Amino acid sequence: MVNLEKLREDLEKKLTVDKQIHSVVVRADTIDDCLEDAAVQLETSVKRLEYEVEERGSQGFMGLAQKPWVLRIYENPAFVQEKIQKAQAAAAAAKAAEEKKALNKDGVYYVHRFGDRIYLKVLLPVGEGVPVSLGDILSAAKRSDTESLDEDLVKKLCKEGSGEEYVEVGVYAHVPSADAVMAVDVAKDEMSATIEVSAPAMSGSEISADQIRNALRTQGVVAGISEDKITEYIDNPVYNVPFVVAEAIKAVDGADAKMDYKFETDSSKLKLKENQDGQIDFKELNLIQNVIKGQPLAIKMLAERGKGGKTLFGRYLEAKNGKDIDVHYYMGQNVELDGDQRTIKASMDGQVLMVGNKISVEPVYEVPGVNIKTGNITFMGTVIVKGNVEDGYNVKANGNIEVYGTVGNCQLEAEGDIVISQGVMGRDEGVIKTSKSLWARFIQNTTVEAKDYIVVNDNIMNAHVTALKKILLKGKRAVIIGGHLFAQEEISAKNIGNPTGTETILEVGFDPIAKQRLTQLQGEQSELVKQLEDLDLNIQTLENQMETRRSVPKEKQKQLMDFKEQKADIEEKSDAMTTEINQIQEHLRALKVVGRVNASGTVYAGTKIYVRDEKDEVKADCKSVSFYYENGFVRRGKYDPSQVTNDVAAPEGVAV
Repeated sequence: MVNLEKLREDLEKKLTVDKQIHSVVVRADTIDDCLEDAAVQLETSVKRLEYEVEERGSQGFMGLAQKPWVLRIYENPAFVQEKIQKAQAAAAAAKAAEEKKALNKDGVYYVHRFGDRIYLKVLLPVGEGVPVSLGDILSAAKRSDTESLDEDLVKKLCKEGSGEEYVEVGVYAHVPSADAVMAVDVAKDEMSATIEVSAPAMSGSEISADQIRNALRTQGVVAGISEDKITEYIDNPVYNVPFVVAEAIKAVDGADAKMDYKFETDSSKLKLKENQDGQIDFKELNLIQNVIKGQPLAIKMLAERGKGGKTLFGRYLEAKNGKDIDVHYYMGQNVELDGDQRTIKASMDGQVLMVGNKISVEPVYEVPGVNIKTGNITFMGTVIVKGNVEDGYNVKANGNIEVYGTVGNCQLEAEGDIVISQGVMGRDEGVIKTSKSLWARFIQNTTVEAKDYIVVNDNIMNAHVTALKKILLKGKRAVIIGGHLFAQEEISAKNIGNPTGTETILEVGFDPIAKQRLTQLQGEQSELVKQLEDLDLNIQTLENQMETRRSVPKEKQKQLMDFKEQKADIEEKSDAMTTEINQIQEHLRALKVVGRVNASGTVYAGTKIYVRDEKDEVKADCKSVSFYYENGFVRRGKYDPSQVTNDVAAPEGVAV
């Protein structure tokens, strides 16, 4: 299953989406023209570009039948990675500078006169900030009208700070007629209140916090008084302009119910996959969002109740509750509702899609072909390919795989059946595996494994083919040439081998997978035996040293313990292998399958037939013959059509 991750940083997201994923398809008469055009579009130089050919161009003949080149062009991943590193370094440096600036704050002081007293507030510096100056404080506090000042207290506050409190530090000659004058204005809608203050004259008192609170209450304000605003004004008063000191508690409408999707609903945001080196793999387009049965796809977030508010005079402000939604409206095909009646989950494996506003799981994924436009396909259901699977591209499905065209040097893997309407040309590297059966027109130079049947219409050439049940060739040619074929029950064809003597090996009458596993286990156990012999020698050497010497270094003692632990581990592994080897050998001995190779036409000289480990090497051409096991030997008998399997049908609804 292909899972989606959120990008952690905005910068990384921008670089990844805009630079890494971005590619352009360019059409021009030559490759150089394509590259120059792409360099302009991608805002880079030609030397930094790489490309993949979508359509090969041709100059034609004397200007006729000329065909342009079509290239998919993208920036070299190495340059992209360099850009990312530089951008990340710059972002980190900027962030560090911002954090340093936030951590360092200068000290600040406030000197104000309320009533006939002088008050001081000192905030200490933060980090590497500059502390307040005692001289500056004394200069602000000592005026011509100052009568007394506790300088020791001022020095203490300068050093230790006062927090957010104003501390009385002196007395001045107060002249009431010079006091500041304040007016309070409450808005008609009772949503805000402002004060407007005229500046005090010399020896006049400033407006205090208590005066502001009392003035608001006198006007009937009982809610929304902001202590932060009052503190802000007292610290840094402004005169002859309105200043907001109280705001109503606004009503907050409740949020509407909504769906929280657990998959990406915008296909344009699906991102390309990078390999371990940080380079983009353009074959892994991640266009499919696979889900499994029972996987949550979306959760209904409940509507919220609104929160009522209050005007400054305490009148209630009503809020609207959020609107509910019907979760069934969002349910499409192959989804179901969980027991909480809020969670939509998949009722089967497949691809999750948004069809309109509805969530659906599609068990079948259909594409016109598998190539650069689709990338590799991994799907939790059945894959139908209307065209070809091109060289280098892979298909993996939990259901069936149906290919209407041909399959090249690819890897196909299915939990269900595989049906290839044309054939397979694996070029000695292609691999096809199915947990059920395979149908194809022909198989050439490919490794094929099937748990049930392999049914071929035309030919199997130079291929390594394994079926746990039968390999059946049914067409007019029905020929096996070259390669190595395994089947537990039966291999049937018209002709086997060819007149030139191409080595063709057929094996029946045993479980090929069990035999391969047996060979693997026997080889691994042989290696373990060698390791045990070496360990026994080392242990014996160390034990002899301990017997002949009075004292042995701790390192040697530890080494002996390590050797004994390794020996115990290897013996445990070897015992487990012996148990599995015995089980496989018993399974192979108990097989009741006799195994047959049937040829209605000719089996050519050079062909090797194995039935239950007994060999028959064909020295001369033979016709209309069956090979079978009897009394410890491979016997030949006349071909009998009644012993050839004819009842292996393709999956329902698939024409082969």
